[in-house]
Amino acid sequence: MSDHKSLAAGMGTTVVWAGEEEQRVHRATQVPVVVSVAYTYDDMDEWYDVAIGKKTGHIYGRNTNPTVQAFEDKVRALEGAEAATSFATGMAAISNTLYTFLRPGDRIVSIKDTYGGTNKIFLEFLPAMNIEVTLCPTGDHEAIEAEIKKGCKVLYLETPTNPTIKITDIERMAGAGKAVGALVVVDNTFATPINQNPLQLGADLVLHSATKFLGGHADALGGVVCGSRELVEQVYHYREINGASLDPWAAYLLLRGMKTLKLRVERQQQSALEIAKYLQTKDAVEAVYYPGLENHVNHDVAKKQMRGFGGMLSFALKGGMDAVGILLPKLKYAHRAANLGAVETTYGPARTTSHVECTAEERKAMGIPDGLVRISVGIEDVEDLINDLEQAFAQLS
Repeated sequence: MSDHKSLAAGMGTTVVWAGEEEQRVHRATQVPVVVSVAYTYDDMDEWYDVAIGKKTGHIYGRNTNPTVQAFEDKVRALEGAEAATSFATGMAAISNTLYTFLRPGDRIVSIKDTYGGTNKIFLEFLPAMNIEVTLCPTGDHEAIEAEIKKGCKVLYLETPTNPTIKITDIERMAGAGKAVGALVVVDNTFATPINQNPLQLGADLVLHSATKFLGGHADALGGVVCGSRELVEQVYHYREINGASLDPWAAYLLLRGMKTLKLRVERQQQSALEIAKYLQTKDAVEAVYYPGLENHVNHDVAKKQMRGFGGMLSFALKGGMDAVGILLPKLKYAHRAANLGAVETTYGPARTTSHVECTAEERKAMGIPDGLVRISVGIEDVEDLINDLEQAFAQLS
């Protein structure tokens, strides 16, 4: 777990330098990959002090690791948090956080169209633990507030949502949550710290699937949770015993990828807006979902709380999955895969990616059309991406 302080700096500087100074050895300019499982001590008192957290240091790889700590500290600095702790995957970050604070008889309030894995926790795992789950229409702030006022232990938000790219007013919902003593947790994966800092808007904890935009190269799995030292220590303890620790090699790849986070996100969201506008001109497209569009249902909220609108958008084809099955294979500059946030543009229907484990009825209840395709925009020349879509749509006709 990382809880270091750092000097104030811009995002572009922070992604490069934060978390790395204390972990360098032998005058190396890069953080080393420390693969040791354990750490040796000659002084028994020092060993004990480190083990109980009285002194800084490392004891065992499942608990802490220097390379992992550098990654945690970089994300912590970007989110403006006191502390951060990491996980083997984004889902480990989500599940461990929920299981840390929820007990039988508790109630959690969230939104309907969260990521499919998160939704499965809400619909399957938490009810099995006798935890009441209430899922509200995403973006309907009055409905969410009404459920919060009934009382809840945790308020869980994901904004923008995966894959419908809907926006929830974090500050407004956090205020409602705090009024009833709820812990407010926000999944900030799609926005990234470059565009949005939920802790500054009133959230208690912010989490990421680091696999996505933070790493940005589709070569490392990871998750991270940031917040106050008091709260993060509780999550860290659960993860320490649960064992879902981040591997140091993955931490190194995530660290390396994060150095270009600001550059990547700025390029991706610039291209995403152009692609969204292009898709609006196509007769075969039923709807386009991107918060940067002025006709997006939550555009005003996104404009208020985000510094940029992100590199994710979705569109629905009028022909449903039959049309999707024709269009996507025609694309040349595209991965058809279940990942997102990488430098390569990636297309994925909700039915085969984010919500593959959900039934058609469950997807419909979440407002996910059958022909919905999620686009994770890469860093390619946007003209090439639009030309690629144009030739694919021509063949669809």
